[in-house]
Amino acid sequence: MCGICGWIDFRHDLGADEHAGTLAAMNRTMACRGPDQEGIWAAGPVALCHRRLAVIDIEGGRQPMHLDDDGAPPLHLVYSGETYDFRELRDELTAAGHRFRTASDTEVVLRAHREWGRRDPRGVPRRLNGMFAYALWDTAAEELVLVRDRLGIKPLYYSPTPDGVLFGSEPKAILAHPLADRTVDGDGLRRLLSFVADPAHVVFRGMREVPPGHVVRVGRHGCREERYWRLTETAHTDDLDSTVAHVRALLEDTTRRQLYADVPLCTLLSGGLDSSALTALAAKNIGTDGGTATGPVRSFAVDFAGYTDHFTADDVRGTPDAPYVHEVARWVGTEHRDVVLRTEDMMDPAVRRATLHARDLPTGIGDLDTSLYLLFRALRSESTVALSGESADEVFGGYRDFHDAGTVAADTFPWLAGRMLNRDPHDPGLLRRSVWESLDVPGHVDDLYRAALAEVPELTGPAADDPHERRMREICFLYLTRFLPNLLDRKDRMSMAVGLEVRVPFCDHRLVSYVFGTPWAFKTSDGREKSLLRAATRDLLPDSVVQRVKSPYPSTQDAGYEKALREQVAGILDEGDDAPVAPLVDRAAISARLDAGDSGIDPAPAGMARRMELERIVDLDTWIRDYDVALSV
Repeated sequence: MCGICGWIDFRHDLGADEHAGTLAAMNRTMACRGPDQEGIWAAGPVALCHRRLAVIDIEGGRQPMHLDDDGAPPLHLVYSGETYDFRELRDELTAAGHRFRTASDTEVVLRAHREWGRRDPRGVPRRLNGMFAYALWDTAAEELVLVRDRLGIKPLYYSPTPDGVLFGSEPKAILAHPLADRTVDGDGLRRLLSFVADPAHVVFRGMREVPPGHVVRVGRHGCREERYWRLTETAHTDDLDSTVAHVRALLEDTTRRQLYADVPLCTLLSGGLDSSALTALAAKNIGTDGGTATGPVRSFAVDFAGYTDHFTADDVRGTPDAPYVHEVARWVGTEHRDVVLRTEDMMDPAVRRATLHARDLPTGIGDLDTSLYLLFRALRSESTVALSGESADEVFGGYRDFHDAGTVAADTFPWLAGRMLNRDPHDPGLLRRSVWESLDVPGHVDDLYRAALAEVPELTGPAADDPHERRMREICFLYLTRFLPNLLDRKDRMSMAVGLEVRVPFCDHRLVSYVFGTPWAFKTSDGREKSLLRAATRDLLPDSVVQRVKSPYPSTQDAGYEKALREQVAGILDEGDDAPVAPLVDRAAISARLDAGDSGIDPAPAGMARRMELERIVDLDTWIRDYDVALSV
């Protein structure tokens, strides 16, 4: 895993000394993503920068990497991520006459572009199984190719300039360049407040993401985006037993592939079906992949001081994680460690600023970010790679919203109509009503919703005449393409902020495509959520975990947390119009919320939503100040 950035300018020589400071500044912002090595290569119109977290071929995988020994015009590459089928591809390329200088997956991708990407660079990522974001400079074509994996596991941003483009793994790399625009206009604020992943657009004006499953080609005549992969309709002909068997085979294969590493590896364990199944599969397959990782598997879980002893159930979180975590660790035989956090850890201003800096955005989800950051920071001292159960809910239909008739029928994104975020879309909350109404966030969300529905592949066969099957296919598509990217970004940013690589086996595109095409009746064959995953891994787990009802990522229930949060908001309110966030918020509404008193943590969804509004005030204020944001509303 790594951080990449760069600059293309067709009117200037970027190898000139005058640009060295700018390139160094851009690359420096990626230091957390790549603490092991750094490299900058600049010549003519191109500059490629790289920070490396060494995971495979520690000595040989240095970047930028160049292919200039085969008599053809050179290719130059900066690469972030992992290609899990690189050994098979290496064998193919060797048979085609390529001679490798390293044992890294980076060189495989570079030579793959020589062999299979000459006419169309999209031919290369179609062959890759992995999570990746990379930039390739083709000297013969004078073209930069930006490539992002199918589901957008690894981030990649770009910002067109009058004479080329700036790009980076994170917005902060682009913002380090003097040409970058720090303005956040109405479109950016709508993106920020919508709780919907927009496949391309970014909060900062003029900046874009490379959409998942796309390449961006940058030449003298501008930038163009080209798709190389999408979710499609496949006529599912397997019966239920065959489907379960195939899901198990895919899970075994993707887990085995993702255990390959030349550095210490672990799993993230929450005691739910997803992470427990993954941990059990890792324990079963570790040492069979040909890599250096061997058992027993190490596992880590996040917990809060006193959480289990004083846990209060609600209709979202019915049980604490710790008892299930410990049962799975004993059952599977992992070397387990709980990372126990206190309120003062999560409210530490330095920690909150670190998480905000990692996200580049004021997410307003508070301890859900800070606790994940602190978990990753703790386990990084013992491991460099972690496997996570992220995306199983989106793939297998795990959220309660999938199974609530009212939410399914709602004419909007299900997570906005469901239990966690359900609120009156016309209620500005703690924002100024004039700002909220001028932004028309509900209208923006509806536009995004209609656009997403238009992308859903048409059903074929008998299922095409079943309205419920069609709607459930839409729900699955919406979660995979408009909700999951937010979770993947959170996981990537919090982990890479401490130099930790987190792999997500449930995002294997073969598994995602296969399960997406299965009938909804298969996904609920035992009358509840995630039937296919449960059936495919039941033999690996204790029955208590197999039967456990889904519980989301934990959130602290310590009343002291909300008290500290209210104090921070009160401090912002005391600044009056001098507070950076003042133009956006309703001071009277905030004051009334604070005057209502501190009744402690309300674990119910409504209480969580109110707390998130306070979190957003703090995050917005810090973000505008720290990022020197120019608001244009």
